[in-house]
Amino acid sequence: MTEGWAGSGHPGQGACVWTPGTRNTMNLLREILFKQQFGNQPRVPAPYYRRKTYLCYQLKQPNDLTLDRGCFRNKKQRHAEIRFIDKINSLNLNRSQSYTIICYITWSPCPNCANELVNFITRNNHLKLEIFASRLYFHWIKSFKMGLQDLQKAGISVAVMTHTEFEDCWEQFVDNQSRPFQPWDKLEQYSASIRRRLQRILTAPI
Repeated sequence: MTEGWAGSGHPGQGACVWTPGTRNTMNLLREILFKQQFGNQPRVPAPYYRRKTYLCYQLKQPNDLTLDRGCFRNKKQRHAEIRFIDKINSLNLNRSQSYTIICYITWSPCPNCANELVNFITRNNHLKLEIFASRLYFHWIKSFKMGLQDLQKAGISVAVMTHTEFEDCWEQFVDNQSRPFQPWDKLEQYSASIRRRLQRILTAPI
């Protein structure tokens, strides 16, 4: 991930890690990458590009203090969600304390990743996981719908990114040069449409 966070010290690895108190612009998503990958337009605007999966997360204590922050994208054999799970497991968090993890993700999880997230949160009842997706991935396919329902049944909050989440993602993970977030055209309209679709999926019998 040449444009993303550098956690391993080797640019291009796709992993990204945040160091408290540090805002190194080399470790932030480029503005163009953020707008291309997190954009919630129903079709890719010109010039055309491939939409990939990026997952940005914040690990917080009950007092809202951020303990860890980072971003992952899909690699050939490991999706961003699995790499995120590996990262959180590696932190060896105190199981007697509670934590909240907020995830901003470009595409909602596939069925396999949804299952892994369910298993992860089931094994770690000291964690509360909130997922905000910019877009829904293959939302018309039954197995993908079931994956989203399984996340909800496991107590994982599944929602669609709105202006609030896009702005927070911009402020926390993007090399924004101290510029305020400027929403793209029809952001809220697209978000509302995706949100209605997600609500139908989460409440419909399958």
